[in-house]
Amino acid sequence: MSKEKHTGRRTFSLKKLFVYLFLIAGSLASLFPFYYMFVMATRVNREINQVPPPFTPGADLVSNFQKVLNNIDFFGAMWNSFFVATAVTLGTLLLCSLAGYTFAKLEFKGKTILFTAILITMMVPPQLGLIPQYYIITTLGWLNDFRAIIIPGLINAFGIFWMRQYIKEAVPFEIIEAARIDGCSHFRTYWNIVVPTVLPAFATLGIIVFMTVWNDFLWPLVVLRDPSMHTLQVALRSLNDARQLDYGMLMSGTFWATVPLLIVFLLFNRLFIQSLSEGAVKS
Repeated sequence: MSKEKHTGRRTFSLKKLFVYLFLIAGSLASLFPFYYMFVMATRVNREINQVPPPFTPGADLVSNFQKVLNNIDFFGAMWNSFFVATAVTLGTLLLCSLAGYTFAKLEFKGKTILFTAILITMMVPPQLGLIPQYYIITTLGWLNDFRAIIIPGLINAFGIFWMRQYIKEAVPFEIIEAARIDGCSHFRTYWNIVVPTVLPAFATLGIIVFMTVWNDFLWPLVVLRDPSMHTLQVALRSLNDARQLDYGMLMSGTFWATVPLLIVFLLFNRLFIQSLSEGAVKS
């Protein structure tokens, strides 16, 4: 009997070992592109073009970043990206959660048809709406204005779908009914009951939206003409205009543009885990 227990424990330990090794290998494989981008950001062209290429950091990180600063307003573009991404993320969390609460817990005529129509828009490529959206922005006089980026991105079909599904499962209908009996309005029910319950959904949607807006290139390139208004992705594009590509400079700009995104991701990820833990304790 003791041998069977010992064998079972040994087998379980080996399974855990293989799982940990697989996770470590997957993590290293995921981090390698970011690491090699950092390596290229510390090298000059002649070192990058060597065969075999270098896999250890060089000594030109500061000089490559100085070239970036000499060619573009890097920190100004970073602030523009942070401002736009933060505004869109906060607006999306508010509006999509309100819409998700409406579709999940309220009854009104045509709800199913309207929600189906919203889901259908998820199958339409965003590039197809580029021309009519540009016409609307031009008519409103929002060209070369942050409103042209922020306002169209404040609500999206995926955010509504995500919040609707989460609220439908996480918030019992009995709690909503109890709040109504106590005289709570719809907004107070949403703010005092729904929002604290769905914090994990807020964190997850916030991560997705912030990363999407931060990395957006095509639409800001179309509507922002003034270089002082450029977001970071558009500003980095101008580094390709040189006759001879400086890969060290390009990778340096890309690396430092990614660092704030990683920091924000880690902060949101920590909030996501904390919210899940609090929700598990409350339940």
